[in-house]
Amino acid sequence: MATRLSIMQKFLPTNRLQVVAANFGGGGPNPGPEQGPNALIRFGLLHKLQSHPYYEVDFNDKEMYNPSLLPPSAKDSPSQGMHNPHAVSHFTQSLSQEVYHHARQGKMILTLGGDHSIAIGTLTGAARAARERLNGQKIAVVYVDAHADINTPETSPSGYIHGMSVAFATGIAKRQAPFDWIREEHLVDVKKVVYIGLRDVDDTEWKIMGDHGIKVFDMKDVKKHGVQRVMDSTMEYIGADTPIHLSYDVDALDPTWVPSTTYPVDEGLTLEDGRYIARRIHETGSLFSMDLVEVNPGIETSKLDQTLQSACSLVYSALGQE
Repeated sequence: MATRLSIMQKFLPTNRLQVVAANFGGGGPNPGPEQGPNALIRFGLLHKLQSHPYYEVDFNDKEMYNPSLLPPSAKDSPSQGMHNPHAVSHFTQSLSQEVYHHARQGKMILTLGGDHSIAIGTLTGAARAARERLNGQKIAVVYVDAHADINTPETSPSGYIHGMSVAFATGIAKRQAPFDWIREEHLVDVKKVVYIGLRDVDDTEWKIMGDHGIKVFDMKDVKKHGVQRVMDSTMEYIGADTPIHLSYDVDALDPTWVPSTTYPVDEGLTLEDGRYIARRIHETGSLFSMDLVEVNPGIETSKLDQTLQSACSLVYSALGQE
């Protein structure tokens, strides 16, 4: 895979890339995604990024979730219908602060998950940093996923918070304890969220997205119009002068390409389409931050290398490496 020079990113005053390993899987019921960051790093992702001709790479390995890290007063029993609310809140608040800290310094942030509940931290941290550093500028979010993750505690059929990330980060979900650390400055504007690749969505989620006028390109749209036209429409909707956070769940791809993921859904994006989405965002020069989630080394272990190769290629495309 040849390397090409990165396009200068217009909202980043430095050439530093901060990689954060968010080793957390408490947002869902199945173990394994907390092992995803280390699997990606062992596969060579960090080494490849460190050889990039443009970025200078810093790395921070977030501590894996440990109940002893919770405040002594936090009893992590179900609350408002949510499972593990204190664990998820504690981790994502810490992650939000870390993303904010680095993004406020002008670094590009790449966060490796972990389950998709970590997006509560990455989205809120990036949104706050952009507002402060870019004179009130709001980030756009391109959320590439088979799932919408926009249930609220009241609408979720499962109660697992990995399915509520967008709801908390946009304020659609009430900012109730233990997520009352989320303030106005953390919130993403729902009018700046674009979904790509949806195909496993609850009826209530469709209603929430419709009620809030959220832009959606599901897999029917991708297959009907093609990924190039979908990305043309996405970029037109976002506009040329908006910093972009790319939140990439590997299960947006068809399981043919990413068999080692927790919730595979058939009829997904091809690897080339997935890379094209990432590459188009890179080419705008507007990429501000990114997360990549839901690699699960405990699933389809004989095909883990294939999953890791696909996942890494999404990152390389987003950061200007081919």
